[in-house]
Amino acid sequence: MKPVVDVLRDLALPSNVAVRSDLALVGSVAAAAAEDDKKREEKELDALRRKSDLQPIPVEELGSFQLTPWHVLHALGRASALARRGAGRGLAEHWGSLKYSQALTGSSDAYVRLSAEGRETAEHYKALQSGELGIGFALALAKQVLSLRYPQHVVSVVPADTTLRAGWALTSRDKGPRSGYRYRPRFFAEVWKPGESSRVFPIECKGNHSNAATSHDQLASASAHVEAVHIGPWNETPSLLFSTELPVDGPLTVHAAQSDGKGGWLNKPTGPAGRNLDHQIEDQNIYPGIQPPSVGDKASPTEPGFHIQPDRHEWFQHVLARTAAAGLTAFAGDGAATVQYLTKRQGQSHFTGFAHAAAGSVQDARQKLLGISFVGTDHVFRLNRTRVEAFSGVAEDLFHHLEAGRVEQYHSEVYARRATWPLDTWDSRWRGPVSVHPDGSVLAMRVLNVKPQP
Repeated sequence: MKPVVDVLRDLALPSNVAVRSDLALVGSVAAAAAEDDKKREEKELDALRRKSDLQPIPVEELGSFQLTPWHVLHALGRASALARRGAGRGLAEHWGSLKYSQALTGSSDAYVRLSAEGRETAEHYKALQSGELGIGFALALAKQVLSLRYPQHVVSVVPADTTLRAGWALTSRDKGPRSGYRYRPRFFAEVWKPGESSRVFPIECKGNHSNAATSHDQLASASAHVEAVHIGPWNETPSLLFSTELPVDGPLTVHAAQSDGKGGWLNKPTGPAGRNLDHQIEDQNIYPGIQPPSVGDKASPTEPGFHIQPDRHEWFQHVLARTAAAGLTAFAGDGAATVQYLTKRQGQSHFTGFAHAAAGSVQDARQKLLGISFVGTDHVFRLNRTRVEAFSGVAEDLFHHLEAGRVEQYHSEVYARRATWPLDTWDSRWRGPVSVHPDGSVLAMRVLNVKPQP
């Protein structure tokens, strides 16, 4: 059994991540989609509407992709902060990422792969582990791609289901006209700059412990999920698709593709008529369906899905900003601050009142990490029989803005500081791995009761 101090060191060690995105991959995904359509036809099922214009992501945007395992767990934890998973609901959803603290291994001159523990877990919890780790790797790569593509902007990622619930009823438990369509992207990435129009990319990410052929099938499925949301003109919304292959033997590989288009823009009006992001929002009941272009003088019948038309652009941008704020305050463990940012359908009640034992968090911890003061919540558990402490939070000054409902001020300040956050992966005073994201969030871990060095 590896000493815990060595485990913590490994979590902070950057490793190479293999990425495949080329024309051969796109061809294999098209073939997998055609095979699936054939099977659906044999079963007398309707053909799925998919993104048919998939392309590789340019090599210059993929760059040299290096990550620490701790950064992957931070990305997964942030993505899970607003999850709604049965009895596990509460403010501690993001702590679930910590169960993968020993699942990955690698080094600066090697590619990331499953560790011995990760391989053992794969034998029993294949879908869970591959799916969740796939989220972490996919979102980290998506942020790198979009940050390189839009260097003067900030990239925010929010869960799509939580976002869409502000306008549509997704399940029978939601009040309002149901969409009746089960295909949806998993996340939205918003590329934004204060006071300007932003651009939104639906993202679907999957994972498997099998092989490249399974990733082709998963990307074919993902092409139907991202097609379910149109922003602006018909069939012009750009999207990102990922399938992370985590074989039991061999390096991990992220298979990636994209669909291009001129849409996805949320245009802001000129003049002072724009929405103030500090104002609360209420659930709307938007009639579901995507409107194709008219044929002559006759309107085309709607397709199943979700369409953000120009008259909803400002509203959707408002929802995205406040959902992102909710994710940050939930990650810091503050239920009261989170409630103000969510509508009833988005899950206000999940952050008030009763939480199951060990499922709740409290924002009552402060730490100085890499020279920055953070506020948040902590969690104690055993790692190889040793008690360790994990801390998640948000930079203190930024958190105070979010706590007080000042989203506009948060946007302004996080944009100004977007290139100033530390890149270090280990804090010697804290004595453990640290990951800081450009949104001001942090995830850190150390052996419990280690006194900080003076």
